[in-house]
Amino acid sequence: MTFTMKLSKAYEPQSIEANIYKRWERSGFFNPDKLPGKRMKPFAISMPPPNVTGELHLGHATGMTLEDIMIRHKRMQGYKTLWLPGTDHAGISTQIMVERLIASEGVNRHALGRDKFLKRVWQWKKQYGTHITQQIRQIGASCDWSREHFTMDPKLTAAVQHAFVTMYNDGLIYRGKRIINWCPRCLSAISDLEVKHEPRKHKLYFLRYKLAGGAAPITVATTRPETMLGDTAVAVNPKDERYKSFVGKKVTVPIVEREVPVIADRGVEQEFGTGAVKVTPAHDALDYEIGLRNELPIISVIDEHAHMTKEAGIFVGKSTVEARRLILEELQEGGHIEKIEDYEHNVATCDRCHTEIEPLISLQWFVKTAPLAKKAIAAVKTGKIHIVPARFEKVYFHWMNNIRDWCISRQLWWGHQIPIWYNGDKVKASVAKPAGKGWKQDPDTLDTWFSSGLWTFATLGWPKKTKGLTLYHPTSVMETGWDILFFWVARMIMMSMYFMKEVPFKTVYLHGLVLDKDGKKMSKSKGTGIDPIPMTQKYGTDAIRLSLVLGTAAGQDVRLYEEKISSYRNFINKLWNIARFTLTQPKETGVKPKTLADAWILSRLQTVTKETTGYLESFRFSEAGALLYDFLWHELADWYIEITKVAPNAGVLRHVLLESIKLLHPFTPFVTEELWSHLTAAKGTKDMLMVTSWPETQQGFVNAKAESDFSIIREFIVAVRNARSNAKVPPHVFSDVCAWGKHQKLLQEHQAIIERLTRIKLTCGESDAKPTGVARGMAFALAVTEETGKRQESERAQLTEYIKRLEHQLANEQFVKNAPQQVVEGQRSKLKETRNRLDQLK
Repeated sequence: MTFTMKLSKAYEPQSIEANIYKRWERSGFFNPDKLPGKRMKPFAISMPPPNVTGELHLGHATGMTLEDIMIRHKRMQGYKTLWLPGTDHAGISTQIMVERLIASEGVNRHALGRDKFLKRVWQWKKQYGTHITQQIRQIGASCDWSREHFTMDPKLTAAVQHAFVTMYNDGLIYRGKRIINWCPRCLSAISDLEVKHEPRKHKLYFLRYKLAGGAAPITVATTRPETMLGDTAVAVNPKDERYKSFVGKKVTVPIVEREVPVIADRGVEQEFGTGAVKVTPAHDALDYEIGLRNELPIISVIDEHAHMTKEAGIFVGKSTVEARRLILEELQEGGHIEKIEDYEHNVATCDRCHTEIEPLISLQWFVKTAPLAKKAIAAVKTGKIHIVPARFEKVYFHWMNNIRDWCISRQLWWGHQIPIWYNGDKVKASVAKPAGKGWKQDPDTLDTWFSSGLWTFATLGWPKKTKGLTLYHPTSVMETGWDILFFWVARMIMMSMYFMKEVPFKTVYLHGLVLDKDGKKMSKSKGTGIDPIPMTQKYGTDAIRLSLVLGTAAGQDVRLYEEKISSYRNFINKLWNIARFTLTQPKETGVKPKTLADAWILSRLQTVTKETTGYLESFRFSEAGALLYDFLWHELADWYIEITKVAPNAGVLRHVLLESIKLLHPFTPFVTEELWSHLTAAKGTKDMLMVTSWPETQQGFVNAKAESDFSIIREFIVAVRNARSNAKVPPHVFSDVCAWGKHQKLLQEHQAIIERLTRIKLTCGESDAKPTGVARGMAFALAVTEETGKRQESERAQLTEYIKRLEHQLANEQFVKNAPQQVVEGQRSKLKETRNRLDQLK
């Protein structure tokens, strides 16, 4: 009796995946409360919320795949698994997108007004906000959609307001003037993460500042001569011997004729320009720090619109570009320009609109980070949080030990409006509008990272003490890209330690960036960009999941290219064909090894099960996937299935395949769920693979002797196959082989299998024939037929003649001397290879 259910000849993911995902969703098993059996131990992951405006990119796809692997593995292990999804309101990017939309209608947000503009944003979110969540489904994410959150949901908004008011009342939030990243296009402060450094070609201007007393001038280098109008010092490095005598003296800033001191400060790079730099505390982050250390005055000469202020004198109202041109003309006329050089450097730009950032002194809201950072550092140092890979702990500590106060206000309309109210000189922090007339709310909104910093506990019901919060917090793992370790992960740790008095997660797993085939950043304009969703439609989701995980490690960047995805599609097809073959076999119950091959494959399965589980538990996902890949293709398919055609054991084959499919399910959920339904004739949701128990090692099948014996046979077979290939024996021709050595008896016991897999007639016994090959203490001689002998003789003659020509060429001193080195080396390699081939035929 054979299985009655048939599989199509080829796996067709396009016609299967959507239906499988619908079955998963309908089952309710994404929800931990609906999982079968008694599950007491929780395992929770908070999904890093992608921007509601965004498309699923490869960074998302990598993270989603790794998180799904963890969740599916733990779900099969019997954990109460919660993977909580959500999206971020993405303040700046969403606002820009909607501004562009209304601009196409001939309206700007200011003409529309705040309330009407926000109404349009919510309409846009309702229309397009589910796009990325559908893409998350396409990647196979088994998250609990019943708990999906959006950072602007009423409950999360209430949590954000409560957090702000609490921190304000505790003295951790204050309003003050500090230097911030300012986008003149967005007219808002932006976070460091929203700053993108782009290589741009500018000029480096070398300007002469006169020393008081008529001495030789000091020359400074700058890319921004327009900021010199706000200079309040010239700085040098205290270790720079060239300027020791200048420190403490005065210089005159050209044009404005302001006398400023020459100071020594450790922040100056001796290698930049002349080693002396102008200091403009109002318009450069480093200069601001130098200014604070040296108590320098601050003069703002550029405003929020990137125009010159009244402090710029005659240049007031000019754009920075126009002011630069006019200032350079005046400097040139006054003989203050020593030289001008071309200069390429990384320029800070707005990640959303690519406008150059203007560092400005601005009145903003800040969080005092020092007291929060102290506990966040201790959480990692004491092992309450483990960072994988551990080398990023050093990066984390460096950032946290040098943390600055966090600017949390944004001059945007879309976002959580700051719950601060003003009434004349009165200021009050309150979720609700204070009683009485005249109260007006602060118009600014909070940095997106403030709300996402509360993500792990606010999504579980905080500030209320909910069952979910008690059960699932701290969460188990935070999986994200290494590039936001400081910007987001560190903020979550600080916020959780402050509000929850506990860590937000026990492990931080960091994945790398996705690069192209040559290890470079992907670029759609160069044709090296890959969109994950079209790739899933072309090759299947399972193939792209494998391509993102295998061949990399925690914190390492991964190279991705279409050929790689295609190769894993081939693996999926190989698995499909293994299942198709299995379905043609008689349906046997029980797992009873009858042959050495049976015992070997069952023993190997136990090792693979143990090692796969160990790799997953230690976050070595690539090694787990690679192990399963090799086992299924190069052991089960290449060896065991070929042997079953001689000595079938359908019970063992079916058992090994089913256990392997369970192990592979976290990596390739779609194809394994589909095959499981065919192989087990699963009916109903309770029989689905996603909730089947994770395999455990069965000690009764562990058989070291079987593995050792089979390895001897396998090596012998490989050696004979190689000998036949070297001897040019046609595949359809059988050869006589005589073997002798210490494993003769083992070979005789499995003679039928050896003969079938090598197309030989095997005899064992002592022989004085010249060995054709050796393998694990066994020698063998391959008998050559007359036809094969003639073919070999012809090849030997051709090889001998070719060797003579190469030797003659390489003996020519003029050729060796004048030919390109790579050509000479190539000919030497050919000579070596040809000699080796001739030796094989002798």
